[in-house]
Parts: sequence; structure tokens; C-alpha cells
Amino acid sequence: MNNITLIGMPGAGKSSIGVVLAKVLGYQFIDSDLIIQKEEKRTLSEIIEQDGPEGFKAVENRVNASIQVENTVIATGGSVVYCDEAMQHLRSEGVVVYLKISLHLLSKRLGNLKGRGVLLKDGQTLESLYEERTPLYEKYADIIVDEEDKDLEGSLQLVLEALKRGEKA
Repeated sequence: MNNITLIGMPGAGKSSIGVVLAKVLGYQFIDSDLIIQKEEKRTLSEIIEQDGPEGFKAVENRVNASIQVENTVIATGGSVVYCDEAMQHLRSEGVVVYLKISLHLLSKRLGNLKGRGVLLKDGQTLESLYEERTPLYEKYADIIVDEEDKDLEGSLQLVLEALKRGEKA
């Protein structure tokens, strides 16, 4: 096992769990959304607003496909699963863990989606976004961790156990 890439919906805890997971494993931690913002010198919301959804996906694909790290936990943006090249690269560099969360819990955790830089089509709801992305997360995941009814510590333990077994949790 080299890198661990966390995928999942916005609000699933990729960054929160990723930081703690990296500490526990003695790994580095990066958040690919922050790399995108640094390279583009714009926020995610600004990129989406200025370049449109397809332009944002192109940037997200380019940045994630170019990540070259070792022994690192990588928290990705929720829309990275639209970027096949990036996902193939991340899979080739380590294990991909899908942090699965129910739509009900997700809607309780999330506030303003646009303010978070969430890639939404015109008129798209959280429910339709969830239904669209879930099969993609499952497609790319090496390990699926169901976070329902878990706090940060509980989710972290599930991830660690699943990584040890190398199987779905």
C-alpha cells in the first residue's frame, strides 16, 4: 500500500478523516481541491463560475492526474469521479477508499452547495447529484467504508480496519 485516496460526496469527511488517517499512519496529507485552488489562483466556486462545469472538470482531471506523491493520504473533490484519467492515475498509485454516506445524513451535514464549490448542473438537486455519483464512487473504489451512524473516530477505525483487510467494509 502506498497512497490512500479518499473519494465520496462533499461532506462525507474526506478531508477530516484524511488528516487524522495520515497522522495515524505516519503519512503526508494533501487535499486536491486546495492544490487546484493554488494552481489556478482561484476558488473552486470561481473556477466553476468562470469556466463552467466542463472547464472545471478539465482542471480537476489535469491536477489529480498529475499528483506524484508517496505514502500520502489524498482527499479529493467529490466530482473527481467524473475524471476517468485522474481516477485511473490515483488507482495506479495506491488504494481508493469510498467514504459512503446516506443521502439523509449528507443533507443534514451540507449547507450551501454552491458556496462549497460543488459541481452542480443547472437545476440539479442534492438527491439527483447523489444518485448520479454513487455508481461512479462504487466503480472506482477498492474499498467502501459505510460511515452511517459513525463519528469521526468510528469512521477512522472502519477505514483502518478495511485497509488492513484490503476489502470492503
